[in-house]
Amino acid sequence: MSWQDGMGEFVRADKRRIQTAVLGSADSDEPLMLPMEAIELDAFRHAHEHDTFWCGTLLGGCGGQLTTKLYTDRACHFAHHPDPDGLPHVCGRRARGVDSADHLYVRSAAAAWLASRGEQVSCEYPRHDGTPLGSVVDVRWRHGALRVHLDQAVAPVWDNGMEPVLGTMVPVDRDTLIRRWYCTGSVWKARARHAVSGSALRRSPGPPSGSPWTSAR
Repeated sequence: MSWQDGMGEFVRADKRRIQTAVLGSADSDEPLMLPMEAIELDAFRHAHEHDTFWCGTLLGGCGGQLTTKLYTDRACHFAHHPDPDGLPHVCGRRARGVDSADHLYVRSAAAAWLASRGEQVSCEYPRHDGTPLGSVVDVRWRHGALRVHLDQAVAPVWDNGMEPVLGTMVPVDRDTLIRRWYCTGSVWKARARHAVSGSALRRSPGPPSGSPWTSAR
């Protein structure tokens, strides 16, 4: 629930809403997050008046086209177009909230950071034993590799040549802390350009110079 500025009321959160989409096509990897409040959605619609929004396959979605729904008494959200027979569209997408596209924001931020340093990046979203799409993002470039853990679905593996980057909900066991003796706090800025607070991540031993995350100590 959030306060609706200038209207003197609270906006109800709707747990069924779709808050994220991709831009341009069902297979796009360019994420968008819809503003929850009506005044912000007006500006969003103006900025994207010539764009199309999709329930992207990289979001675990059905690939259908989405529209925006504006409300003043509850949170604004994306919605599917009705089926041709007029019935509500059925979609099996499991993750629909504001964090459901974080793996795509990680990819975008990593690609921009590395491109600014003349590096080419490749990103994958591996799924281990049925873990949800986007739980893990593998980021590789010529001189290194990161594995970003956005939840606890896949346990981090240390000292295998791929440096773990841990979401705040991913614990570090005591033996690892003793063996490595450090674990530096960081804040990922991947969603900052969309005016929402970034997902807090921990990296060990600390953020590389000029990286898209900064120390939170």
